[in-house]
Amino acid sequence: MDYIDLPQLLAARGTVRLPGSKSISNRVLLLAALAEGETEVHHLLQSDDTARMLDALKTLGVSVEPAADGVVRVRGVGGVFPVRRAELFLGNAGTAFRSLTAVLALAGGDYRLSGVPRMHQRPIADLVDGLRQLGAVISYLDDDGFPPLAIAPPGRRQSAVVSLRGDVSSQFLTGLLMALPLRGVETTIEVIGELISRPYVDMTLATMARFGVQVRRDGGQRFIVPAASIYRSPGAVEVEGDASSASYFLALGAIGGGPVRVEGVGRDSIQGDVRFADALTLMGARITTGANWIEASTAADGKLQGIELDCNHIPDAAMTLATTALFAEGPSTLSNIASWRVKETDRIAAMATELRKLGATVVEGDDFIRVVPPAKTQSLRPAAIDTYDDHRIAMCFSLATLGAPLRINDPTTVAKTFPDYFERFTQLTQAVPVIAIDGTSASGKGTVASRVAEALGWHYLDSGALYRLTALAARRAGVGWNDEVGVAAIAASLDASFSGSAISLSGEDVGDAIRREEISAGASLVAALPAVRAALLFRQRAFRRPPGLVADGRDMGSVVFPDSMTKVFLTASVEMRAERRHKQLIEKGIAASIAALSLDLRERDERDSQRSVAPMQQSTDAELLDTTNLTIATAVAQVLDWVNKVSEIR
Repeated sequence: MDYIDLPQLLAARGTVRLPGSKSISNRVLLLAALAEGETEVHHLLQSDDTARMLDALKTLGVSVEPAADGVVRVRGVGGVFPVRRAELFLGNAGTAFRSLTAVLALAGGDYRLSGVPRMHQRPIADLVDGLRQLGAVISYLDDDGFPPLAIAPPGRRQSAVVSLRGDVSSQFLTGLLMALPLRGVETTIEVIGELISRPYVDMTLATMARFGVQVRRDGGQRFIVPAASIYRSPGAVEVEGDASSASYFLALGAIGGGPVRVEGVGRDSIQGDVRFADALTLMGARITTGANWIEASTAADGKLQGIELDCNHIPDAAMTLATTALFAEGPSTLSNIASWRVKETDRIAAMATELRKLGATVVEGDDFIRVVPPAKTQSLRPAAIDTYDDHRIAMCFSLATLGAPLRINDPTTVAKTFPDYFERFTQLTQAVPVIAIDGTSASGKGTVASRVAEALGWHYLDSGALYRLTALAARRAGVGWNDEVGVAAIAASLDASFSGSAISLSGEDVGDAIRREEISAGASLVAALPAVRAALLFRQRAFRRPPGLVADGRDMGSVVFPDSMTKVFLTASVEMRAERRHKQLIEKGIAASIAALSLDLRERDERDSQRSVAPMQQSTDAELLDTTNLTIATAVAQVLDWVNKVSEIR
């Protein structure tokens, strides 16, 4: 999927069961593989990152088998991998890459580790330097300090103390801690400088303890792994829900009214990112918690406040605060987030770029980001959000749909940690409603649609006018109507607006200009170009703004707004349609013949129904309304009656 278009939302509420924690899943898998005995892993995350770890363990000779009810059974190797020579591809899974680097460096064997291009840009020198102090033999296969790596059996060096920088990534310390029991001798790690993302280290220590290895702590910077430490299976391990993923839904409740409850993490969680809820509390959100759940609702007065926060304790979840800040009163500054720079992408730069697309003012520094929201949340701009092959950017920006319709490019990147994220997101949200009205030419659909919109106080979209505007803009730009690429480029940046019966192009009223026969003919030509229809797709969807939209035209209910609450297809006899068209032309002082108009309508109906791109046809779920013997007022009343019935059911 190249993109997913998300409609603007009105509200959010409900309950979601979280997928398993990525961080816990990969730690548990590796320790279960190293342990003595067999471990059943329950609620394991099914994602790209865990798939990379599972593939690597199987390549190394570890028996991993699915059991009933989604349980995975891992038969431990007692610290000795059966396969002593292997090449491992680990994608962009940082946890898997760093921890396997450390374990394999001390395991004794010849291994090559590689990943996607971005993984080869993520630093690993501090971990390699630490491992070399223990005799590890590791070579850089490309640029010094970065993957890919070649690992050979370690030498005889028996250092008892390892110095390791703590200010780049906590995954370096995590990997080293999990590997040290393989040495069999007491080893101390001394962390140099500030230790970032400390809660992730706490998670590592808790998981190691579950497998029988107790690491002693001497203050906050020294970690001692005792001699003769051996991993032993606890028998069964339940993986908590992912606290980082919980942040998106908790923020959804805080912004969208709520309550939204996440199940799978709560006050008893070992994950530091549960403290994201504390940050929402500081912004004014109402938070309640249980042992295994957290619930969020909007502030009592409906207003979130900007905050200044040191985010060292929630580095991943802090990204969600950056998009939540779009809906706060006043600026928000998130600091101590230098680790964002070395994640799946440079997250500080990426977040700044995409937030600006929505109209925010953003200042970025080496280790902070400051977000100043637009003056009003309703002024968020519809935009296409690039995701940089980063799952968290895709999920973070879904929250911005509470202020504007968005296109999320490369949405399948969420498969890294949450493959069905957008399906779960949609289940909790209420989108701006749409009424889609299509029909034959001169059946009255434009008039009926505009009056229904007026009666409801909703926005109105004349999609046919968009194609006429595109034809007019192309003509003014000197672009031929058969130039598919050129016209598509014009369509993508079309500055169009509708207000009542007025139609504007770049601020100029062009209602009469686009009705000229020449432009109408051009509209038919450009509407048949697939690239033009694709370019206008999001442009049309961007009209979906609160409190609702009435959309008139071809494909409205089938392609553009398939989730429309009410779909109507108007028709009328050719004779009646010819009379209506004749009356319109005569009122404009244009000579016309009813016979000629009837022939033209029959030919157009045939042509429209047979065209390969967007043929005219009634959707199976559309209400049919024959307006031959109906006044406009009666037709409008019938549509409103259908709308009211649907609203009552909802």
